[in-house]
Amino acid sequence: MSAPLARVELAHPGVDPASSAALIAAAHVVAAVAAEHGDQVDREARFPQEALAALREQRLLGAMVPTAYDGAGASLDTIAAICQILGAACSSTGMIYAMHQIQVACVAGHGVGSSWHESLLARIAAEQLLLASATSEETIGGALRNSGCAVDADGEHFHLLKIAPTISYGAYADGILATARRHADASPSDQVLVCVLHGDYTLQCLNTWDTLGMRGTCSNGFRLEAAGQVAQVLPVAFGEIADVTMTPVSHILWSALWLGIAGDAVQRAKNLFRGQARARPGSLPPSASHVAEAVSQLQMIEGRLGLALARQRQRHAAASVSASFSLAAEMNGLKTSVSEMALQVVHQAMLVCGMAGYKQGTPYSLGRHLRDLWSAPLMINNDRILANTANLLLADRS
Repeated sequence: MSAPLARVELAHPGVDPASSAALIAAAHVVAAVAAEHGDQVDREARFPQEALAALREQRLLGAMVPTAYDGAGASLDTIAAICQILGAACSSTGMIYAMHQIQVACVAGHGVGSSWHESLLARIAAEQLLLASATSEETIGGALRNSGCAVDADGEHFHLLKIAPTISYGAYADGILATARRHADASPSDQVLVCVLHGDYTLQCLNTWDTLGMRGTCSNGFRLEAAGQVAQVLPVAFGEIADVTMTPVSHILWSALWLGIAGDAVQRAKNLFRGQARARPGSLPPSASHVAEAVSQLQMIEGRLGLALARQRQRHAAASVSASFSLAAEMNGLKTSVSEMALQVVHQAMLVCGMAGYKQGTPYSLGRHLRDLWSAPLMINNDRILANTANLLLADRS
């Protein structure tokens, strides 16, 4: 499959094309490793350790760290292109990479000026640390903007106890960014984001991760208990971090990942379709309309994602970093539409591939694509997002 996001990035003013091209080339190296082990990762529901080793070897975990801290300084366009490439090879690897870069974006976007967080950025680049996220909570569920647990500060030190239903790849991460109430008397929405590294916390696994898809993300539930310096709390309120960085970056990178999964499904369908056409020259196979529909839907996803990336570049160029109702509604719409349309694309591809797509172990197998993409509308459930979007549109006067 072609890489339209990479082409967008290479044309982006102010970005070194050679650096972007090198990162994209490195992503293809990792993708080959991820694809080799993808079926085993899925079958055994195990962490894609070979792909992570390749990500570290190619220095891609620090890709989004600014150059001032010895990272590659990659833009969101480049990271989205990498997510797309990895998603086409192994959905779990692509999701782990996307979620890691979301955390890096939060630290880079809101930790500059804090010596502890600037040191963390340098360590991510130098040591290729893998960051995870703990935002869900037993008493709150997936309500991102509320927390039950609280930071218990005593002078310059803090203690935190959080029961999280899921922490993706938590057992394999080098650090975790956890949401919590600012203090014990704070309201559920008065949140901060706390960065904790190995040595700062303990994890007690609470359940197993035996799911329909995205099996390699190993998103078990954990009892997270952490202690450290108050300086590890990001200096900006989590509400601002979520509005300005976490939500838009999450929805863009997830959409790029889903595009990669759907794009690989379409490529498999096109390969089968061409073989059928060559076998019967002069007549189109019966699946012709499904191929055309799948490609059309894929192009719509590419267009929607490309527009979101272009608008993010415009905001960055204009130094417009404040959140708005329109930005939130736009990013919510990106997530809900792409998560559902990607499933439709694979459905069309399955109709093209027929039993060859339904069976495991063929060059046209699409079962893993379909199972992995069913996570898309469920990750921060689309119903919750659409209800939030409706409230935003009521308040928006633009």
